[in-house]
Amino acid sequence: MKQDDILDALKVVIDPDFRKNLVELNMIKNIVIDGKRVAFDLELTTPACPIREKLRSECVEAVKSKFEDANVEVNLTSNVTTKRNSNINILPNVKNIICVASGKGGVGKSTVSVNLAVGLAKTGAKVGLIDADIHGPSIPLMLGIKNERPVVREIKGKHYLKPVEKHGISVLSIGVIVDERQAVVWRGPMVTSALKQFVTDVLWGNIDYLIMDLPPGTGDVHLTMVQTVPVTASIIVTTPQQVAMADARKAISMFRMPNINVPIIGLIENMSYFTPEDMPDKKYHIFGEGGGKKLADEYEIPFLGELPIISEICSGGDNGLPTVDSTSSPILKASWKQIVERTAQQLAMRNANLEPTKIVEVTNY
Repeated sequence: MKQDDILDALKVVIDPDFRKNLVELNMIKNIVIDGKRVAFDLELTTPACPIREKLRSECVEAVKSKFEDANVEVNLTSNVTTKRNSNINILPNVKNIICVASGKGGVGKSTVSVNLAVGLAKTGAKVGLIDADIHGPSIPLMLGIKNERPVVREIKGKHYLKPVEKHGISVLSIGVIVDERQAVVWRGPMVTSALKQFVTDVLWGNIDYLIMDLPPGTGDVHLTMVQTVPVTASIIVTTPQQVAMADARKAISMFRMPNINVPIIGLIENMSYFTPEDMPDKKYHIFGEGGGKKLADEYEIPFLGELPIISEICSGGDNGLPTVDSTSSPILKASWKQIVERTAQQLAMRNANLEPTKIVEVTNY
């Protein structure tokens, strides 16, 4: 057996997302051949790849089909892809910036942001989370950090904040800077100034995914973010009822405006149905059925998944315990797993198929 023989055998293994073989995608690394033993790394585009075990199994089968008595070892590694330009000065070590938006308040956008961030971190990725809702920060409560404060460091005469570390992620919110009982009564310019500092005066370090939890609406904060940093992609959160989807449409149209043009990699439906604990096979669609999926189909957006109405989500948020990391519900656990994996999958596809991210030049608003 030679290295070229192994590579030739692995050409039959196709990545279904990119529709190319693993050799062509340069995902096979560090081949070692020692007698009948063959070992190599399979480098995935994300540690949250939903088909990682399937690809590993197909690699073993491909080599054994050519060398029946080979002892094949496949080591799964990952290198999160990015399409950010390397010469960007703002957040230079952040690979992907993902905005989570809804258009409407109260649909669970912050819940999704927190659990998505923690879920991605659980797969082995380096994750940051910015609470961009200056007037109503809820993330400190949801992560159990409302009494913690970021450390200030001085570098070359300038002061920087170091994000709070919790649940395996780096977090920054106005809620860990000001007292939780104090209202932030700021006009638009002060809000946008604070948010700019969240990305320019903070030591984020090396981050694979930086999640931005945007406030409701389509206003100052949203424009400030896309004008300040090159947003890689966005995710829309909605609930099934028409009033929520009407505002979700506005959020979709905002990201798709020619001046903004931020790719939308998925839509998540929260509060989809209620399942009683004693009747796990029953689904009661309290707010309507299938609205999020229909909206995703209407705008040709990938549907990332749906979340049930379950008291554990509420109690987890109140107690600073993200359910993606603590739930005992098989239904909720499966829902979060699907959403995390599909998000990583769609982002990798976005990076493979679309142009590099650019800072938005907005002049008409």
